[in-house]
Amino acid sequence: MRRPVRSRLSRHTPSILAALLTAVVSGTALASSPQVLGWVEKGLILPEQVAVKFKLDTGALTSSMHAENIDRFEKDGDEWVRFTVELEDVDTDEDVRTRLERKMVRDIKVRGAGGAEERPVVLMKVCLGNQMYEEQFSLNDRDKMNYPVLIGRRTLEKVGLVDSSKTFTTEPNCSDA
Repeated sequence: MRRPVRSRLSRHTPSILAALLTAVVSGTALASSPQVLGWVEKGLILPEQVAVKFKLDTGALTSSMHAENIDRFEKDGDEWVRFTVELEDVDTDEDVRTRLERKMVRDIKVRGAGGAEERPVVLMKVCLGNQMYEEQFSLNDRDKMNYPVLIGRRTLEKVGLVDSSKTFTTEPNCSDA
């Protein structure tokens, strides 16, 4: 006696559905894969459009930016900081110096080999790849460091993955900035 066609199909339905679901999920995962960047990338500090080297540092929690002559002051009852950003633009080899003011978000305590210190944290806009990010940056004199901007994990979780074997995988292009 022959089985009806319907029962043979229904017997394979679970495996067919599983294969289709796997194909759909895999295709979706590939389409929405995060970007992969190198451990050093060129980025822009906005709105000044200064191109500098960013170190993508998975060991740091908070991002950090080079700043000198940091002065705290009060404005409209809030804590603010005034600071100088003096950097070499990697595109033009020109030194760019500007004085900025930002409202403080918070203070952080940073512990290192030389002891602990408090640093102000402000919101700054930067361009990395083709995305603009407004993120928290601690301000610190990074003159003796190789990289004036360090991107920490709080920002990296929005940026993508870091491939430690690569550098300079993308050019910053935030034309809307």
